[in-house]
Amino acid sequence: MHNIIADRIRVVDDQMRDVPADGEAMGEVVMRGNNVMKGYFNDPDGTAAALAAGWFHSGDIAVMHPDGYIELRDRKKDIIISGGENISTIEVEHTIARHPAVLECAVVAIPDEKWGERPKAFVALADGQSATEREIIDFCREHLARFKAPAAVQFGPLPKTSTGKIQKYILRNREWADRDTRIN
Repeated sequence: MHNIIADRIRVVDDQMRDVPADGEAMGEVVMRGNNVMKGYFNDPDGTAAALAAGWFHSGDIAVMHPDGYIELRDRKKDIIISGGENISTIEVEHTIARHPAVLECAVVAIPDEKWGERPKAFVALADGQSATEREIIDFCREHLARFKAPAAVQFGPLPKTSTGKIQKYILRNREWADRDTRIN
């Protein structure tokens, strides 16, 4: 006798259609089963949003590979949409982190009059190292599509939780503080 406790994990578009399993088309990771969750405590609206269409919406953006494996690319709230193109903050962060002077970094969307949003990098340099904004941007342009390179770089310590996790929402809120919405 088998006890099936979960359905397969899916990567879906905004209409809940499975994205092609090509390792390139991005969508949100959704899942369901009796081991996922029943809902949020005392939050019926949050529960309804998280369990829309009968699937738990993880907020993770991923691609599905032909062999069925999924590769997480970013969080839905962190994706930058610049001129209609999706930019993964994680991809840009991984590129910047490969620069020899960089200790750690975070990338968030900033307002852009022409493109709607552009990436901005916040960079903490390793002890004894130096780099300029232009050097970091050029490094990204060498390793990424040009439109994915940060429009700006700010150096200094990054805001963190007590466990050391970078608080990107603080950086994002600073950049959008004078705007009514995150869309231009």
